[in-house]
Amino acid sequence: MSVMIKDTVVSESDMIAAAERALADISKVRTGVGRVIFGQESVVERTLVALLAGGHALLVGVPGLAKTKLVETLGVVLGLDSRRIQFTPDLMPSDILGSEVMEQDGQGKRSFRFISGPIFAQLLMADEINRASPRTQSALLQAMQEYHVTVAGARYDLPAPFHVLATQNPLEQEGTYPLPEAQLDRFLMQIDILYPDIDAERRILLETTGIEDAKAQNVLDPERLKSIQQLIRRMPVPESVVEAILRLVRSARPGQGNIETDKHVSWGPGPRASQALTLCARARALYDGRLAPSIDDIRALAEPVLQHRMALTFAARAEGMTVRDVVARLVKDI
Repeated sequence: MSVMIKDTVVSESDMIAAAERALADISKVRTGVGRVIFGQESVVERTLVALLAGGHALLVGVPGLAKTKLVETLGVVLGLDSRRIQFTPDLMPSDILGSEVMEQDGQGKRSFRFISGPIFAQLLMADEINRASPRTQSALLQAMQEYHVTVAGARYDLPAPFHVLATQNPLEQEGTYPLPEAQLDRFLMQIDILYPDIDAERRILLETTGIEDAKAQNVLDPERLKSIQQLIRRMPVPESVVEAILRLVRSARPGQGNIETDKHVSWGPGPRASQALTLCARARALYDGRLAPSIDDIRALAEPVLQHRMALTFAARAEGMTVRDVVARLVKDI
């Protein structure tokens, strides 16, 4: 038995045909990204899954692991209008959202005109997001959830699609401001970027130290990306997968009858985590050429979807436990 959410009018043959077309386009995107980003298949997959699901992603890794290069490449390959903001301690909310300026016409009449900021893009790269103050970080809150901003009481809609890919350095913490939980929850996934394997690093050495670097090529346009995102939202979800998502997310919350969670977890994921798992599981299934998600998708996505939506107790941290350890244990139970 499968659960179809909100849209049941699409026939099976039409769904299969649309999925095959989407899969062909996704294959072109993967090939286009692979020309520039070597190795890091898991990182590329998770980032693309986040975009296909219509969400935002937080890329966490030490300097030099091609986080910025990945975002720039995705902007070109997907044909998105991309902007980059380098977050610094002196960055102000108006530097992101824009501001109103007073103008005077030839008759001496004065009026305010809104000048949009870099957030009015389809793909926004928030580089080293944790270096800005909480006041500036909060400028993204409304945009990431509601896809519009409010300046001087007026609403301004953002372009569609709209995605935020933020980067963060997990090592250097001086002069940084940890992201508040409310903002972390807006990110569909936290994607940890590790060092490349030896074969990928050898290819990096050989192909990026010559006269010319590989250039990304556009293979998709924003309207096509939006149609794929709508297709993903129409994909059926097996009831067993829905139950697995509910069991996993609820078992990660204290006070739900899980003794280990009560002992080690201070606060757990809310309903937005269940929504994120459902959307990402559908997107991953289509990414792999399947028409419906499976339990394996939930296992693969549990860590990136849940790890930034949980906090450990002091006792758990003192024992040397990490959120990943807790999530891995919970995943075994499903």
